[in-house]
Amino acid sequence: MENVVLIIHLLLALTLIGVVLLQRSEGGGLGMGGGGGGGRVAGRSAGTAMGKLTWVLAGAFICTSMALTIIAASNSAGSSVLDRIIEAPRRDEAPADPAPGTSPLQSQDESDANAPLLPTAE
Repeated sequence: MENVVLIIHLLLALTLIGVVLLQRSEGGGLGMGGGGGGGRVAGRSAGTAMGKLTWVLAGAFICTSMALTIIAASNSAGSSVLDRIIEAPRRDEAPADPAPGTSPLQSQDESDANAPLLPTAE
């Protein structure tokens, strides 16, 4: 379910970007450009089809954003990642010297054949 909503969310984002870029520039973005309204009394013009489509896409984008947030919150674990960290066991005894004629990386105990070989700090 999360993947379906995520794909819809990404498609909405790309479509919204495209629709915004296709709209006609009114000039004087963010109120810049000095001067008055060009003889217009009202600051807003009638809504165009592209403007209405932008609002619909923006509303759908916000809905999918909230849906993804709710899905992620329900799927999350009740604990933190830091709670799952465990300390490595410590060895209290010092490593024994290897027997003469054996490699320091060879296991000393034959019953511990599957244990990982640890290099020594020589």
